[in-house]
This record gives sequence, C-alpha cells and structure tokens, in this order.
Amino acid sequence: MTSPRTPAPAPRLIATDLDGTLLRDDKSVSERTVAALAAAERAGIEVFFVTGRPARWMDVVRDHVHGHGRAICANGAAVVDLHAGGTFVEVRPLERPVALDVVRALRAAAPGTSFAVELTTGIHYEPLYPPFFLDPGATVATAEKLLFEEAPGAAAPVLKLLAQHPELDPDAFLAVAREAAGDLASFTRSSPTALIEISALGVSKASTLALCCAERGISAEEVVAFGDMPNDIEMLSWAGRSYAMGNAHPDVITAASGRTAGNNEDGVAVVIERLVTEVVDAAGSGTA
Repeated sequence: MTSPRTPAPAPRLIATDLDGTLLRDDKSVSERTVAALAAAERAGIEVFFVTGRPARWMDVVRDHVHGHGRAICANGAAVVDLHAGGTFVEVRPLERPVALDVVRALRAAAPGTSFAVELTTGIHYEPLYPPFFLDPGATVATAEKLLFEEAPGAAAPVLKLLAQHPELDPDAFLAVAREAAGDLASFTRSSPTALIEISALGVSKASTLALCCAERGISAEEVVAFGDMPNDIEMLSWAGRSYAMGNAHPDVITAASGRTAGNNEDGVAVVIERLVTEVVDAAGSGTA
C-alpha cells in the first residue's frame, strides 16, 4: 500500500524569466499575461522577474511590477527596484582580476572569442564583439583594457562578462568555457548563438532568488518558477514547482518538474491562472 502524496504547499512567489518565457517573440507582454500577473498579486502571490537582462532593458515589464517592485537582473548579479527606475538594491559583482583570468583562459581554450563587459553603468565591448544594439555610451577596446583599474575597487562593478565565438556550437562553447575556467566563475547561456554569460562564482538566478526568498520567509517549496534556457536550469531545479516552456532547451525540460505551452501561447499565464484558482479555492475552504 502506497502512502498518500503530500500536497504541494500553496504558492507564495512566482519567479519567471522574461525572454522566451514571459515575453512573446516580439518582446511584448500579452493582455492575458498582464491580467494573470495582476491576479497573482491580488491573490497574495508575489511575482519576481528573474532575467539575464540588465536593469536598463527592463522597461518592457516595468508597468507590470506590483507590490515590492523588485527584479533580479543580469543572471542574479543584481537586484533592482523597478518602482525607483531600476535603482540597484544589491550587486553581486564579478571581481575584475577574476574576469581578467577568465578572459585569458578563454582566449587560450577557444581562439577567436571576443568579449563584452557589462557594468552597473552600461556595456562595453571589443571591436570584434557583435553588439546587440548601438549603445552611444559604449567604449570599444580590448577586454584587458576595459577591465583595467588604475585604483583597485574604484571603477563601476562588473555584473557579468560576455564571451562570443563566431564558429562554435553554443552548447559546445559553454562546455569548453566551463572546462577552461569553471573554477573561477559561473558560466551559462541564454542566446541561440554561441554567447556565454559569465558571473561571479556561485552567482546565478537561483542563488539570488534564494536570498530574496529567505528575506521574505519564503521556502523553495513555496516558489513556482518558469524558464526556457540553460541560465534558468538552477532556478527551475531549486523551486518547489517549475515549468519549462514549450519552446525550451532540452536540458531545461529535463530540469523542470513540469511543462507548459510556449511563450507565444502565453504558457506562463496558463499556469498562473491555475495557481490563482488553487490559492483562492484553498482560502475559501479554510485550508490556506
């Protein structure tokens, strides 16, 4: 005789990735998703946007942040207050000497790699690095020059280092990078191209989310997480309930405890609607 399954705790926090997850491919937030996020907050479920994006790219969801206003950016390297225009609340930086060691290791392990440096003040990149956009404030120089400090600790904190390779398979590049310098920093990826995102050792979406939840007295079992790419894997594995999008990377599907529809089919909203009903029904029956 099998023992009855213990019901999952009522959700208290939703943690969702943005690109490829909450956002549609055109980078919009659907009306259904907007309504679902608002319904979750009304039901007492906090919502955290947890993304690889820098704070300056958060305008797309700024109007949909309720309550606390916090978001986790740069794969866990920063917690920002979107109600205060993206002000940094906490920074978990990659120290510049370590970043330089990573640059040297990757140049040796994968010749042809080019780099960008994401600071709290903006992004700067090497001449061969293909920028996502034209940032008028960007400096173009070698990574060694971008990371140089005349006075140690005096420059803006490094949130993450980005490494791009023009030829390697994305997953193969990630494996090469982890083999070459995995003892120095945390490596992940979220792009369909061979673009690696490098944070301080131990910094990830999951580790920063865990810190934010601990501050609120929320356990992992009370968190529901959504994602689609390898930079979401730790977060999906940590959360009590997690959902890979229909469009997710195969490793993400393996890591998650469940699966939902794709980002263009409002997969996050589909699950949130069920969660809200679950919380409301539990409250009505007095079991919440």
